[in-house]
Amino acid sequence: MVRRFYGLPSLTALATFEAAARHGNFTVAAAELNVTTGAVSRQIKSIEQEIDVALFVRTGKGVMLTAPAEELYRALASGFSRASDVVNSIKQGNSARNVTLACSDVFGTMWLIPRMPDFWRRFTDISVDHLITDNVRNLRRSEVELRIRYGSGKWIDETAELLFDDCLYPVCSPAFAERHAGASAADLADLPLLNVEWVEPDWTGWEEVLSRGGVPYHAASGRRFGKFSVALQAAMADQGLVVGWHRMVAPLVEKGDLVRFTDLVVPDPGAYYLTWNSNRELPPAALLLRDWIRGIAEEERSVPMPRGGASS
Repeated sequence: MVRRFYGLPSLTALATFEAAARHGNFTVAAAELNVTTGAVSRQIKSIEQEIDVALFVRTGKGVMLTAPAEELYRALASGFSRASDVVNSIKQGNSARNVTLACSDVFGTMWLIPRMPDFWRRFTDISVDHLITDNVRNLRRSEVELRIRYGSGKWIDETAELLFDDCLYPVCSPAFAERHAGASAADLADLPLLNVEWVEPDWTGWEEVLSRGGVPYHAASGRRFGKFSVALQAAMADQGLVVGWHRMVAPLVEKGDLVRFTDLVVPDPGAYYLTWNSNRELPPAALLLRDWIRGIAEEERSVPMPRGGASS
């Protein structure tokens, strides 16, 4: 029998492992690969038998990588990403003027897209593909040159540059504020709170905001939303209070669609970062877009953020 040149398990098995590791779930990996969950399990088992090392530990929510598997996953993800870049380059020809930028729905809708006309005026020959998603697992790193992320600024194999920090405060409709005139921060937990069940683990909800503000919190049965933008619409429709990210909601407050409620203002525990893959060079179009984002972020940082004082 002819020995495989690189001494690796089959590419099919390695691709299956990469998908399972990326999703942390055999069933989701099977759906992506269009095979059965049993087929995924068999491919994983074949690798484990060949290298005599366990790759996954089963948990209540799915599977978790072992330490050796983490190292294997990083190597495969990087290699597959680079191979995807080469294949896409061959298929598309000269893509030096194309760039893909990923960000969350609320950041794209409320901050980035309103500022993009300035970029289009300056760089008429560059094509920007916007990949808008609130679920990071929907992102294929090989498809994205630049990404705007919210969080701590520490992500594996990503270079991260701080764009700006933020602060949080309650916002509501003018009518809601008028009905509850005279309320203080101490009353917030007893009012209708609109909660966002976010897919990102770094998302900050009412419990953390009130805790940081020194306000007693008790679990509320308020309405829950899967997107921040929808919760904002509910607030503007006079349905309650929502945690407002100043960088996102300031234009709505300036227009009078929303108002700040009470004098509670707390620093955002996270921040917004511009990131890119540390293991590959950015193409020319991405470098231009990166520099433009740096410039508008600098302008954003120059505007003072609220530090207190109620509007209601």
